[in-house]
Amino acid sequence: MEQETSKRHNFHAFDLNYYKELYEFYGDDHVETWLSYLDLDQYSSKIQKEYDKTLKDIEKQKKKYAGHELTGKSLGVIGCGAIGIQVANLALRFGMKVYGYDPYMSVDAAWNLSRYVNHVTNIDDLYRQCDFITIHVPLNDGTKNFINKDSFDKMKDGVKLLNFARGGLVDEDALLVALDDNKVESYVTDFPSLKIIQNDKVIAIPHLGASTEESEENCAVKAAQELMDYLTYGNISNSVNLPNAKMDMNSPFRITCIHENKPKMISQITDIFKDANIENLMNKSKKDIAYTIIDLDSEVDISPIEKINGMIRVSTYKK
Repeated sequence: MEQETSKRHNFHAFDLNYYKELYEFYGDDHVETWLSYLDLDQYSSKIQKEYDKTLKDIEKQKKKYAGHELTGKSLGVIGCGAIGIQVANLALRFGMKVYGYDPYMSVDAAWNLSRYVNHVTNIDDLYRQCDFITIHVPLNDGTKNFINKDSFDKMKDGVKLLNFARGGLVDEDALLVALDDNKVESYVTDFPSLKIIQNDKVIAIPHLGASTEESEENCAVKAAQELMDYLTYGNISNSVNLPNAKMDMNSPFRITCIHENKPKMISQITDIFKDANIENLMNKSKKDIAYTIIDLDSEVDISPIEKINGMIRVSTYKK
């Protein structure tokens, strides 16, 4: 019986007579052990077959994921702000030729943009030369339907358009025509609408900008840092209704003024400083609101400034 048992350690077939012999010789416990072994052996064999089949099925899907290599292709970045600059600089590492368009680029943004990015002043040049175009501008009255029929007419045939900024930046009626005419090969966005989402050439994805374990904490930390910078030095970053204004504070006393954006406001403010020397000054505006930062060598009375017509708020900071 021992010899017979050792011969059958590697069996797969169900042999009823054999289990009868096991029962008579070993008893219930040993038979259960052997039955468990058989079940596991047959189960693992089945799993292996299913696994092999799954791998083959997966490999058959490769054609669905065929795309284009980025190396040697051209990318147009519309809007070279904080995000657009990172996209442009990163694309260079993939061996792409990058064109950047932003008529309102700040000095800080220009410093951060790689010198290998081609800065174009006419957006039509970007349309004509780029295989991929990505949009990174805010949505407002001036940018609504920024990409429209005229834009598509100037683009390369088969261009790939990416929009992770705002949905209203692209004229969807013109987009659907461009997709049907193969002027646009694909449109990738996280702002899909019911009008375009059924089109096979539209790749709609969820908003993934803050979809990491670290992002929520990082956003909270960044917001706290920007708030502290304003409370400590009067610097403004990423405000909704005020311009960005950031200046190192190297003087003992600072005044910041939120006021209407109209002529002679700066001269009215500075005329008040008779006994103090202005060491540094910055003025920025956003639509109808302006923000002025003034660094002085000594403390002054701000009550006359608060009485200026058009003045909204005056704050002081000491170093």
